[in-house]
Amino acid sequence: MDVKTGEILTLFSAPSFDPNLFTVPLSVKDWRALASNPKNPLQNKALNGLYSPGSVFKIIMTLAGLEGGQITPHNTVLCSGKVRLGNQLFHCWKKQGHGHLNVVDAIKHSCDVYFYEMAQKIGVDQIVSVAARLGFGELVGIEINGEKKGLLPSRMWKETVKGDGWRMGDTLNLSIGQGFINTTPLQLAKFVSEIAGGNRLNLTLVRKDVQDKKSPKSMGISQKHLNIVREGMDKVVNEEGGTAFGSRFNYRGQMMAGKTASTQVRRISLKEREEGVKKQEDLPWQYRDHAMFVAFAPTDKPRYAVAVVVEHGGGGSRTAAPIASKMLHEVLRLEDEDKALAEQQVKVEKLKQAKQKDFQNKTDSETEKLKRGATSVLVPSDHQVGLSNQIALNAFQTYLNGDRTGEEYVKEGGLSEFF
Repeated sequence: MDVKTGEILTLFSAPSFDPNLFTVPLSVKDWRALASNPKNPLQNKALNGLYSPGSVFKIIMTLAGLEGGQITPHNTVLCSGKVRLGNQLFHCWKKQGHGHLNVVDAIKHSCDVYFYEMAQKIGVDQIVSVAARLGFGELVGIEINGEKKGLLPSRMWKETVKGDGWRMGDTLNLSIGQGFINTTPLQLAKFVSEIAGGNRLNLTLVRKDVQDKKSPKSMGISQKHLNIVREGMDKVVNEEGGTAFGSRFNYRGQMMAGKTASTQVRRISLKEREEGVKKQEDLPWQYRDHAMFVAFAPTDKPRYAVAVVVEHGGGGSRTAAPIASKMLHEVLRLEDEDKALAEQQVKVEKLKQAKQKDFQNKTDSETEKLKRGATSVLVPSDHQVGLSNQIALNAFQTYLNGDRTGEEYVKEGGLSEFF
């Protein structure tokens, strides 16, 4: 989507289905095949597919901590691979840990332990407040029905719905985008677009030029803090060791920034952790992690943003990031192509105008010469007037085409006989 106007350029959900099936009475067999398909082809997943945001939510955590003062650009956390809370262990995705990390490197490496530690300092109320400010748990509101608003859990929500109080373990799960929270791909696209552009957006499927002229709405987030997040997202892709380093590109000096996420859909037991967590490819499809990646480009002057969710794709860096990379690279290439075409059209139009002016000047000059040399003036008949107009038109067109000069055509057509 366009981060300046809020225009949605691509909205895609897969797998799809053959709409021709619904032009005639649908057979029971065809309906059952569609309705029972585990990949839900009848669902527009971009609008109403609900997924935990996973590590994308670490962007929210960073902003909540920076805004509240619990996080500074320079304070560090030691990641040893796990954090103990009471009698429960919360593990980092990197078993051996990341060592000492500041906030930018925590984003770059997507360190879970850093955000577990920060979550205990920030607290759920502040986290939820910033997440709500950035659109989580609310409808985006585009011109298509069926959108879902997802769920942004809070103390009140859990007490009302679950009949239980909020626990610190819930906050730690929330800090890495797991637990009760869920979002739609459309919400994620809007979120990363606003992070890239620095302003609130009204999303639309139809280009509204008036949006370009409206004063941008502030998100109520410090630009300094947004820049820290963008720096971390830049390193995710463009610095060795970043979780999406393998999907980087450099198109005429333009690069992308992003954030990977892999969201669990199953619980990993202590026994499995001790024996070794199963590889994604060794799991049945429905038990594999969802793969996510949000990104924007160019990094220095953001124009486009994208959110990619691959159901049970296994890993954001391996599956979702390459798709987003190809999309952003292509849209930048097409933008250059459009600019080149527009520049060429301007040149052609200027050339035509120059040729038209040159032809008119030469025609006027020839006419004056003929008039000065004439001994009498003849009044042309209607037939002659029509013929002279056609000759002039043909001469002009021939001149524009570059076949012959205007003077040659005028002389060949005998235009002087009418003066």
